Amino acid sequence: MNAGVFKIALIVLLSLATICPAQNKNTSKVRPAAVAGSFYPADKSSLEKQLSIFFENVEDKTVEENATAIIVPHAGYIFSGQVAATAYAKINPQKEFKRIFIIGTSHHEWLNGASVYNAGDYETPLGIVKVDTKIANQLISENKVFKFSSAAHNREHSIEVQLPFLQCHLKKPFEIVPIIISTNTAVTCRKIAETLMPWFNDENLFVISSDFSHYPDYADAEKVDKITGDAIATNSPEKFADVINNNSKENIPGLATSCCGWSSVLTLLLMTSQTPGIDIEHIKYLNSGDTPYGDKQKVVGYHSFVFKRSKSVSYSLDFSLNNEEKETLLELARKTIDDKLSGKSLQKINETEISPTLLNHCGAFVTLTKNDQLRGCIGRFMADEPLYKVVQEMALSSAFKDYRFSPVTEDEMNDIEIEISVLTPLKRIYSADDFELGKQGIYMIKGGHSGTYLPQVAEETGWSKEEFLSHCARVKAGIGKEGWKDADLYTYEALIFREKEFKARAK
Repeated sequence: MNAGVFKIALIVLLSLATICPAQNKNTSKVRPAAVAGSFYPADKSSLEKQLSIFFENVEDKTVEENATAIIVPHAGYIFSGQVAATAYAKINPQKEFKRIFIIGTSHHEWLNGASVYNAGDYETPLGIVKVDTKIANQLISENKVFKFSSAAHNREHSIEVQLPFLQCHLKKPFEIVPIIISTNTAVTCRKIAETLMPWFNDENLFVISSDFSHYPDYADAEKVDKITGDAIATNSPEKFADVINNNSKENIPGLATSCCGWSSVLTLLLMTSQTPGIDIEHIKYLNSGDTPYGDKQKVVGYHSFVFKRSKSVSYSLDFSLNNEEKETLLELARKTIDDKLSGKSLQKINETEISPTLLNHCGAFVTLTKNDQLRGCIGRFMADEPLYKVVQEMALSSAFKDYRFSPVTEDEMNDIEIEISVLTPLKRIYSADDFELGKQGIYMIKGGHSGTYLPQVAEETGWSKEEFLSHCARVKAGIGKEGWKDADLYTYEALIFREKEFKARAK
């Protein structure tokens, strides 16, 4: 975008005919605009015209009918407004969302969790934005990780600056659930994601508010922001978290953070990575040095992404692994954990030297047991990277990032057994009669709730088919023991193999 566009965006353009409709006011208690006049114009007419020019200058106006989440920047509009508009423009303006979850990371208050605004509505120069206080109250009352802290919202700009874009772009009424996250642990993000997962569905939209690199020079910003953006595009929370940590260790001059809203982005990825059929599109990148108002010495980076649901996740794939390939994956999983414990970097695999089968894109779970007791288990249904990489990442996650357990130690490794479940893609079924107990796993979705049991759970528990489905519906999906009967059902097979099988074969 040229300098003229940004300059024009600062002044009142009387010639522009496109005016954004304001929301009707009500008499509810409101949280008044805190950064109008600094981050964006306080005058309604000026704000409408600035937003209009942003949307007019979006190059790709293709609407994504299945958009379910976006990542957008939250800096002053003269710096990041055009990038933000590229993501909002992907949303169908005529779609009626039941509610919009807007998630930002706190710039002012320490919470050790998340604050949901339930005290009333939000206000901008374009009018009142209604808050879904029923959902806000439910989140607070039912989950310890959520609370309400007025101080977390009063001065916070990360949610407020998103509202005028929504007010301008969406033509149907909407309500928001404003959430401010403040934590320094991925464990808390996972708890937040698990709580919000039932609402991550076609009825709702998630808006994640975050800028990226802060204060390196222009060239370093472009490099580090590309690394961070590429990690997001993999839809892997583990990879994203590792990149954020690695960026902070690179001693890049001036770099204060490579993603100020990392906790909000991570929370989204923890949901999308467990949702079948999510595609991620990177839309635009700029930094403040690309505008006439910022220099090239200390810049802030801005990305926009749209997350969209595939039209169908119902497909099948013939897939098998021979014993040599299974043993390779088990050895790779153990070596990956051992290398981490000894301080070595992740082993880089020469893809020309391994079986082509291990280059297939498959989901996988890695399970660790100690004395026949679960010690860690994390997996991914679908993947956009080779199977061997998924196994490496899930091995590390199971050993060090399963929040139910403390990280694995070097002293334990001799007592730990590794099991890998390689998943075939999901296949839609329309009757439980088509589900083969013991051979297939089940994945069920209903009203935004979802849950799964791996195939081996049937053997471990001895349940009948109905007991298997009922337990999954009640315990994993949270839809009641009868909920599976009218849920969307998907099956998958798991190629399950354990270290002890190959130890026995070697004797």
